[in-house]
Amino acid sequence: MVTALDSRHEVIPVRSGEREIGAYVVRPERTTFVPAVDVTALVLGSMAFATVAAVAVAVGIARRRPPAIGAVTMGPGGWLSLKRSAAPPLRAAERRPWWAHALRARRLTTEP
Repeated sequence: MVTALDSRHEVIPVRSGEREIGAYVVRPERTTFVPAVDVTALVLGSMAFATVAAVAVAVGIARRRPPAIGAVTMGPGGWLSLKRSAAPPLRAAERRPWWAHALRARRLTTEP
């Protein structure tokens, strides 16, 4: 079906089966093709992208490691308070590094 915009312009729709894919606009000076915008495909594509992005963010948050210690606060007199922290695991007796011998450093241990 040819539609006339005015006496000098005509619009000729282009179809692929039942689907309109664009139109030719015929003018005396030139003919141009104007593609049709498939809004359904744009909406579905943007929804798919948003879903993939949300899943990627959720996986990134789920795989994040928890902090080694909780909140660190300053107590009265300048001492530090470590909330929700446990004592570090004790290491087996191993060879001391060369710098510990040179500095005559001693292992820091907690007394029971």
